[in-house]
Formats: sequence, structure tokens, C-alpha cells
Amino acid sequence: MNILVTGGAGFIGSNFIKFMLSRYDYTIINLDLLTYAGNLLNLKSIQHLKRYHFIQGDIQDRNLLEDIFQKYDIHTVIHFAAESHVDRSIEDPEIFIKTNVLGTQALLDTAKEYWKTDNRNKFSTEYKQGVKFIHISTDEVYGELGKTGYFTEKTNLAPNSPYSASKAASDMIAKAYYETFQLPVVITRCSNNYGPYQHPEKLIPLMIQRAIYEQPLPLYGDGKQVRDWLHVEDHCSAIDIVLHKGRNGETYNIGGNNEKENLEIVKFILKSLQKSEDLISFVPDRLGHDRRYAIDNFKITSELGWSPAFALDEGLKQTIQWFIRNKQWMDSINSVGIV
Repeated sequence: MNILVTGGAGFIGSNFIKFMLSRYDYTIINLDLLTYAGNLLNLKSIQHLKRYHFIQGDIQDRNLLEDIFQKYDIHTVIHFAAESHVDRSIEDPEIFIKTNVLGTQALLDTAKEYWKTDNRNKFSTEYKQGVKFIHISTDEVYGELGKTGYFTEKTNLAPNSPYSASKAASDMIAKAYYETFQLPVVITRCSNNYGPYQHPEKLIPLMIQRAIYEQPLPLYGDGKQVRDWLHVEDHCSAIDIVLHKGRNGETYNIGGNNEKENLEIVKFILKSLQKSEDLISFVPDRLGHDRRYAIDNFKITSELGWSPAFALDEGLKQTIQWFIRNKQWMDSINSVGIV
């Protein structure tokens, strides 16, 4: 199987590539523009493998996409590539629309044309056997929850930030390509990821980095925003299951069953590093900050047999230790913003 992974030099994408290469004899082509969030150091351990190929480029470049599909006979697309930081989307929404919406459309178009068995017939909806396009999305497209309840795959989309709106739009385009063209598309929506190689603009690595150096830990509002935390390896295993068992045209929610307030996460990090809670610095809340997210895992668990393996406390301890062991990697990245 030849798999095109977009955004594979980023946090989740790089973890996924290593996860898959360690388990299968697949060939993986990694297409990444290498913006600030992409880092080839994340893939240093596998860059020598003949089954791995890196291409620097933009998912909006249709000529490049066509060349990649032709040269590598792409069978599967795992589409991670996206602008994903809410703060950045508030400052500059346009790049999120271009990458997340137009980039996704370019990928879908290229896959549709390359996988069609009869390109002479524009109405044909027959595709090569076994091909699949997995579109990676986020629980943020659902908006926010009250103090109770969970997001299911049937929850109406109600995004509240330019980032989540751009992801919701790309989800709808992906879904439309299945409904209109019968393109074999599957959508996954995950909760907040954490783990090795995460860019320190995100909550957990930012707080670990600042706590290590005893710098102030900036926390939005009262810090009581609730997130469902998913270890990146659990996310990778879920995508693996969706790739091999997921039904075309379906959406699968992927959550870690680990709801915690941001303040609780920060206090756990400080306690683990034996640092004072006096380092916590509450700052004005983010514009349009969603209060609570939580995912119902029932569909992927009951239909595909997946469940998260990492308890949050253990996963956080492992993540903290990874960042301590990899200070050079962490310090090489300029941290911007908070979550």
C-alpha cells in the first residue's frame, strides 16, 4: 500500500508515520510545506528508510499533487495538513481558509481524478479497489458543551473560531465528495492531543517548557475550560483502525475519555516537576473561548473495536519525561501564544 500523508512533519502526522512504518510494510510519502509547525527532526529516526519519502510542498499545488499521485501510485490519503492554532486563526483567518478549505478541496479533486476507473466519463463514480481518503478533523467543529453531555457523530456542527469554522467547512466538502461523487472518504474528529513532539504553542508542552525554566505559566481566564485529552499514540492507533476497518462515508469521533480542566493539567505538570503553583499567571481570556469539549467514543468502540490505552496521569508523566529528555528539541522551537 502506498500512503500519502499530508502534514506528516507536524506533531500528529510525524507520530502517525512512525507508528505505521513500525507495524506495516507500507510505503509512506510525506507531503509537508514545513511551516513553523513542521519539523523534520520529528522524523529523523526513520528518514533513512526506503519505504519513506519526504516531499516539501503545498497541498494547494494541484500540479504537485498530480505528480505525486502518478509517481507513487497513491492508494490512500491520510490528510492531517492544516493550520490548527486557534490564536493564529484569530490574528489571520485567511490562511486558515486557504489551507484548510481550498487545500482539502485540491486533495479531494486529485484523488477523485486519479482513482476513477473511467476518466473519460465525468459522471463515473467507480474507483480503484480499496482506495480511501481519511480526512482528519477536530471536535472543535461541534462548538462547545455545557457542564454535561458529549459530542456524538450526529451533533450539529457549530464552530466558534475561524480555525474550527475552516475545519467544519473542510469536513463538509469531504462529506460532499462522498455523497456526490461516491469518493471513498472517511472523516475522523479527535479531542485534544498530547504527547512527544508537540509544538510548544499548545497547552501541555508550553507549560512543561515554562515550568522547567521556572517562567510564568500563562493560563487563559480562570483556567477552568474542560478538554478531553487524547494521547497521540492512541490517536494513531484509532486512525490505523479506521484505515483498515472504517466504513466509507462515515464519521468517527476519537476521544481519550480523559476530561480535565486546563488548571488541573497545569497543576499536575507543576507537581510532577516539583515546581511552585505560584508560577501560574492568569491572563485575559481568549476571544470566543469554548468552555468545554467532550467526545462520545461509542461508535468507534462498538463498530471497530478501538479504545484508548493511555490513562491521562500515566500519559502525562511519560510526556513530561520525554520533554525533559529532549530539551534540545524543545528549545530549538520558538514558542508563540498559549492555549
